Amino acid sequence: MPTLANAAPDQIDRPRHLISAQASTLGWALSLSIRPLATMAAYSPQSMMNIRRIFRMTGAVLSHLPKNVSITPMLTPEVRGEWVCAPEAVKSKQVALYLHGGGYFFGAAAMHRQITWRTSRALERPVLAIDYRLAPKHTFEAWRDDAVQAYEYLLNRGYAGEDIVVGGDSAGGHLTLVLLQTLRDRGLPLPSAAICISPWTDLSCESPSIRDNERRDPMIPAPTLRTLSQFLLRDRDPYDALVSPLHGDFTGLPPMFIIVGSTEVLRDDSRRLAACAQAAGVPVRYEEWHRMPHVFPIFAAILPEGRSAFEHIREFVRGVDVQRKARAA
Repeated sequence: MPTLANAAPDQIDRPRHLISAQASTLGWALSLSIRPLATMAAYSPQSMMNIRRIFRMTGAVLSHLPKNVSITPMLTPEVRGEWVCAPEAVKSKQVALYLHGGGYFFGAAAMHRQITWRTSRALERPVLAIDYRLAPKHTFEAWRDDAVQAYEYLLNRGYAGEDIVVGGDSAGGHLTLVLLQTLRDRGLPLPSAAICISPWTDLSCESPSIRDNERRDPMIPAPTLRTLSQFLLRDRDPYDALVSPLHGDFTGLPPMFIIVGSTEVLRDDSRRLAACAQAAGVPVRYEEWHRMPHVFPIFAAILPEGRSAFEHIREFVRGVDVQRKARAA
């Protein structure tokens, strides 16, 4: 699909062309640490399992929270994960559902608390972050079903679709899109908005930035991305919407906020997503941040750009709410 491969959104917002000193240092550090580790995953599934163990050891750092943010474990047969609630969100009648990244191979809700607690504070609503099942034992149907069950859990608790925002990063951004398309196809109430942070949207790996940014991405080597894609695909059609939601139908989906770094190998997965959603009539806010690494908001504790990203997310969701209330008036 050559036209889709070269698609771009109508408007590209590029906040902060001059990056902070912290961002420059972080990019250098990631290129010397995370990228070599990620390169190991290009060789075998066992290498990916080793990386999963290494990333688990970083959980204590990534899961650090301010003392006034509460964590409540969520352990039911249908939904596993945790509730994250900043003080600003305690009395909210709205909610966010968050789907973590990690290539469907590793990651957990606790490892993404730097995103979820800041999202709770920015949106002034609690966040349900789920631990969906992972590869290699599970595959696309499993994590889709886990996301749908979590969303239905929120509906059953009395939240209306318009009270829910869904978001995710990387593979979690992929799952966010799968969830939206599934909810629409099943006739379930859609959330008010979706947030996609560095989403992985096309497992065919046809995005031009996988080639163009191969040497510029400080975190994800292109060969590793292709190896992980092939492992997850197995004998599946890479253009199936469940596998690559970029190739699905975006008609009728809620407004989307898409944010990505300009040097990511997955940059054009975001560009193409924005273009496809806009072509289907979906309101899209697309931001491409200069030289930011993959899922840069997770580094908000040290990155001023990461902290600013949550301000932009807050402004987007508030704008969606204002427009919705105006239409209802």
